[in-house]
Amino acid sequence: MTVNPEQLMNLVVDAAEDKKAINVVALDLQEISLVADYFVICNGNSETQVQAIATEIRKKADEHGVTVRGLEGYDTARWVLVDLGDVVVHVFHRDDREYYNIERLWSDARVVERV
Repeated sequence: MTVNPEQLMNLVVDAAEDKKAINVVALDLQEISLVADYFVICNGNSETQVQAIATEIRKKADEHGVTVRGLEGYDTARWVLVDLGDVVVHVFHRDDREYYNIERLWSDARVVERV
């Protein structure tokens, strides 16, 4: 089954929300970066929740035939990066999200509004 970047972004957001991720934000990078089409940024309140969010995202990606190209930071669960190609997911521990504030670094990106 093939999913387009927008469908993948929505799949990731839904997976994060299923695990009660906090402040889930999707940024549309299509016009400003070659890195990915979308960044999805969220956080959890504990290392356990951060790992649960990342695990759910990987599970949903696998179910839809999407290859996880990279996974970084899972063991420490402070900032987990899940590279799905067109969509890159940043799952932070709440303290680290405030510290790194990557939304500010990508402030030119449009925030995706979901209905």
